[in-house]
Amino acid sequence: MGAHIEVAGLTMAYDDVVVVDDVSFQIAPGEFFGLIGPNGAGKTTTLEMVEGLRRPLSGTVTIDGIDPASRDPKLLRRIGVQLQTSAFFERLTAREQLQSFAALYDAPRAAVGAMLELAGLEDKAGTQTSDLSGGQRQRLSIACALVHDPDVVFLDEPTASLDPQARRNLWDVLRSLNDDGRTVILTTHHMDEAQALCDRVAIIDGGKILQLDSPAALIRGLNAPVRISLAPGTLALEEARGLSGVISADLENDALIVATRDPVSVLTALAGLGALEGLSVAGASLEDVFLELTGREYRA
Repeated sequence: MGAHIEVAGLTMAYDDVVVVDDVSFQIAPGEFFGLIGPNGAGKTTTLEMVEGLRRPLSGTVTIDGIDPASRDPKLLRRIGVQLQTSAFFERLTAREQLQSFAALYDAPRAAVGAMLELAGLEDKAGTQTSDLSGGQRQRLSIACALVHDPDVVFLDEPTASLDPQARRNLWDVLRSLNDDGRTVILTTHHMDEAQALCDRVAIIDGGKILQLDSPAALIRGLNAPVRISLAPGTLALEEARGLSGVISADLENDALIVATRDPVSVLTALAGLGALEGLSVAGASLEDVFLELTGREYRA
């Protein structure tokens, strides 16, 4: 299972606007790889070139040595693709959609029932796709991408229209796919999703890769302070600010927030003062790395 993917010097432009600019990376067999970035950063265009749906202006992509744009049937059978915007055959039910996709790949009919269960759509199997909710259509799209048991899976914002419960359930599905040895490539706007699922992530902005590493390594590289939250009144503000190792202390949203890069010393001091009511400790996250690299301004 899985495949080695090599991307070298990918470039794409529309109307003289460069949207992917000399992007290179490698993905190991069985790796869970994420592409994250603001709107218009070039994530989807990059993914479409890696999938073979677009040919780059320059650069190369190979999956186990084969150019996906060649549409080699042997490679296509190994690839599952869930697009950001999905289209289904008109007037077909959820079950019939899956049966159609399974037939295209000569997948066993038993796979249809398994995919309906995986997507949580057993009770909607006889419903036409036009009558499904947005989240149900999204789950059906993912099931269609998996019905032929591919060993390379491309997912473009798979949880974009899912509620929190459905998102977490899908995370379990994606982890199980990867645990079985499949290579999974994901784009997402949810930083918690990328942090929880991906072995490595590439942060893209302006068509360029800004950073590429594991989420943990990217977070460590930020060297952001740890935030210690206490119930208000647990400790006087000035007393908190006077503790050794404290960078800042402020009242935020009905909590006393202490920032430090020496949490052991600060927590020891707080314990000595008996000031641990409502204690919670939070380090930096992938979202902090993302905002540090890409900024906070609104994107079109």
